[in-house]
Amino acid sequence: MTIRVVIVDDQGMVRTGFGVLLNAQPDIEVVGEAVNGAEALGTVAELRPDVVLMDVRMPVMDGLEATRRLLGGDPAAMATRMETGPGAGAGAEPKVLMLTTFDLDDYVYEALRAGASGFLLKDASAAELSDAVRVVAAGDALLSPSITRRLIAEFSRLGAPRAPSRKRLEELTERETEVLTLVARGLSNGEIAAELVVAEQTVKTHFGRVLMKLGLRDRPQAIVYAYEVGLVRPGD
Repeated sequence: MTIRVVIVDDQGMVRTGFGVLLNAQPDIEVVGEAVNGAEALGTVAELRPDVVLMDVRMPVMDGLEATRRLLGGDPAAMATRMETGPGAGAGAEPKVLMLTTFDLDDYVYEALRAGASGFLLKDASAAELSDAVRVVAAGDALLSPSITRRLIAEFSRLGAPRAPSRKRLEELTERETEVLTLVARGLSNGEIAAELVVAEQTVKTHFGRVLMKLGLRDRPQAIVYAYEVGLVRPGD
């Protein structure tokens, strides 16, 4: 199945370059472009792509606000999804992959909270670009260790948990809670498997159930949720 992509960036050279690289892949098709976040809202609504490559800094409307509007990722909407359960408000939302010049962009925390599935540097190679699109299209997150560390540092700076309720945590089994805790501490599936002495596929299965029960989209949202309800705290 072909992965349909929309590229949102105010620089024409970036849109053209990424378009050429992605269209060269047999399983990826760039179906549209937009020059800012405001234009992206209409383009995405019309074309309904699988993945949106979204620049962070753009005029008129930046990528953070556009992502928030596309995915309903404002704090109130996110809290509602967590309370109402799996699939609430999800529908056919595209996966959003943020484009940034810097690995540790100032917008990391808010972008992930808005629902972005990860970050990609603009100087990524053709292979890195196409692989990133495939990863997020498959429902996984593109979250490097450096981004995870930045996210944890931001929670440390913010202090107390921000989510209103831990109620949905009660639906998790003891092992699922363990997996969520280790994910929030920045461990990969392989590292979690070694920690719990289980197969990596078992970890993936447990984590999939965590996402389903909590109504979360992917790994970044799971990390945000775990810290905001106080399941894990910076320094644990």
